[in-house]
Amino acid sequence: MLLNIQHNSHYRYDAPVHYAIQRLRLHPQSSPGQKVIDWTVTVDGATQEANYRDGYGNRTMLISVDRGTEELVIRAAGHVETEDRSGVLGKVYNFMPTWLYERETELTAAGEAIKDLAAGLPAKSDRLEILHELMGALNRKLVYTPNSTTINTTAEEALRLGTGVCQDHTHVFLSAARLLGIPARYVSGYLMMNNTIEQTASHAWAEAHIDGLGWVGFDAANDLCPNETYVRIACGLDYREAAPVSGIRFGPSIESLAVEVNVEQ
Repeated sequence: MLLNIQHNSHYRYDAPVHYAIQRLRLHPQSSPGQKVIDWTVTVDGATQEANYRDGYGNRTMLISVDRGTEELVIRAAGHVETEDRSGVLGKVYNFMPTWLYERETELTAAGEAIKDLAAGLPAKSDRLEILHELMGALNRKLVYTPNSTTINTTAEEALRLGTGVCQDHTHVFLSAARLLGIPARYVSGYLMMNNTIEQTASHAWAEAHIDGLGWVGFDAANDLCPNETYVRIACGLDYREAAPVSGIRFGPSIESLAVEVNVEQ
């Protein structure tokens, strides 16, 4: 499947910016299941300072917002050819050792609710089956509800609330999988949705490592393994390490952000 993707982030400030820097992880890379045909990232109102691969292998761009800017526009667009591999990325490894993905973070720390979720899974020797059970259980327990959480909501808080977005489903999945001794990582990317071209955010899901098989994707928000409608951008231990756009800003200006994501065949 050939996907046409456009991702625009439009920042407006009510006063000129004193200083701001943004880290962009907006470059998908060719890998099993996806081939990047063409891709561009452009910015208006900022200057590129560096372009590199981070420790997880993500292609990363560092930009500094021009002093006095009141409007910043970041555009990413291109075409990616995909295929359905039933979520199996395979034995694809970058700089980080597999065991690193068993490490807990602030956003994925397991509390009693997550411990109960993991303990309630059927006892099975097949890790792939266990992870499918986890994905299904999590999809039932955490209702997809836009604007019910923030980027700082932890996995434990989201599960206790019983509502969240794809970021929360992913964090809870990671936390429970790591409790079970299974390396798992956060993946940011794009999803072509049925009958919906225009979206207001990118997507997120988890990948877990299974001996003999490699990395396998699990999208608990939709209760399925990624197929040809998904495009990977970046990965990390949690949202903060794989967010498409992140940064810091100094000064009194108040920021507003509008995001448009279009994914179509």
